[in-house]
Amino acid sequence: MSLRTEYEFTLPRGYVDAAGSVHKKGVMRLATARDELEPLRHPTVSGPDDPRLTLMILARVVTKLGDVPMITVNEIEGLFAADLAFLQDFYGVINFGTQEEYEALLAAQAEAGPVVGERPDTDGVARETEDSGAGDGEAESSDVAEPGPAVRTRVQEVPRSKN
Repeated sequence: MSLRTEYEFTLPRGYVDAAGSVHKKGVMRLATARDELEPLRHPTVSGPDDPRLTLMILARVVTKLGDVPMITVNEIEGLFAADLAFLQDFYGVINFGTQEEYEALLAAQAEAGPVVGERPDTDGVARETEDSGAGDGEAESSDVAEPGPAVRTRVQEVPRSKN
């Protein structure tokens, strides 16, 4: 029996690079203890509840995102909120969840269909959709998605070295 360490995913919206290309398909590997500990030692991270911790961990474990040559914190910061929330959920499921939870996450994503504002495109270039003109521009409370949970880790704060 072999251990599966890499998992393919498809982002709900997709990362838009500087050229306007959309990258939706990617690969995330299982996290190691080092992936969760090293960012805690970074001088910009104030502790285990610091939002940058999530970004740094995801930048370490997302190994592929479309044709983007290298995944860094800058790319993770450039994700749409829906994509960041999806990656946080995906991270939690592949690292701490069961096979059933993994399959449920994939099934839920497949059932969700296209996201608001997305239209079919044939050339991979991101475009905005036209506003429907309905309403005064404010979203109703039922139209606003709740933010996703932070990356779930099993480590506590690690003292920074004084070197």
